[in-house]
Amino acid sequence: MNTTTETLSATKYLERIGYSGPIVESAYTLARLQEQHVHSVPYENLDILAHVPISLEIPALYDKIVNRRRGGYCFELNALFGWLLQELGFKVTHYFGRFWQGESLTPPKRRHQVLQVTIGDQRFIADVGVGGAGPRQPLELVDGLEQVQGDETYRLRANTDYGWMLEQQKQGGWESVFSFTEEPNLPQDFITTSYWCEHAPDSPFNKFVRISMRTAEGRNTVEGEEFRIFTSGGVHTFKPRSEREFEDALHTYFGIKITDQMRQ
Repeated sequence: MNTTTETLSATKYLERIGYSGPIVESAYTLARLQEQHVHSVPYENLDILAHVPISLEIPALYDKIVNRRRGGYCFELNALFGWLLQELGFKVTHYFGRFWQGESLTPPKRRHQVLQVTIGDQRFIADVGVGGAGPRQPLELVDGLEQVQGDETYRLRANTDYGWMLEQQKQGGWESVFSFTEEPNLPQDFITTSYWCEHAPDSPFNKFVRISMRTAEGRNTVEGEEFRIFTSGGVHTFKPRSEREFEDALHTYFGIKITDQMRQ
């Protein structure tokens, strides 16, 4: 494990996601890290809605996600997760992606970030920044290989136009989730696109609350004012009746505490 400043601790990050397993450069460790992350750190856009500027600098992301126990969206979550993996000795490459799932206008803009993690002669795509039901664990980058994760099945397909396409099996067919090309990107390459996501009139991130986090039984989500709690027994849907109830529900289901700055 690399050493860094006192304020940026990989150990504290591991505590934040509840990981206490081995620290070795292996596919097993990588899978456990991603799974713990998506079960502990929510995808959320609350700062964007509160007009709190998004910083993609690692110290700022660390403070938000580790110290203040918040979440973020793809550019925040995958940037910091990539930092953690590098601190633990993994070889990480950052890619731009296009998010296709749920898009009405295609092809979508390049406004997603994914990580490639190389372990020996294997390559994996890791992503802790999907605002929905994305893979719990990394996927090996092998064309057409069907990879089962619980009751979900994914595959990565080489695509002539868009590089690689992640697909999820749905009712006997395959649905596109996101695509990416194998062009290494630096942290500063994502700043302009992140700014667009914050401020553009046609950005889907600045319209209403979007929160999602995996759970042992399914996932918890918020869209607008509606909470949806997915479990093995079905879906429980409710709308809080007051701002206080909304904030209490955020803390109960996502561990998020609303501050005065976020209320502005």
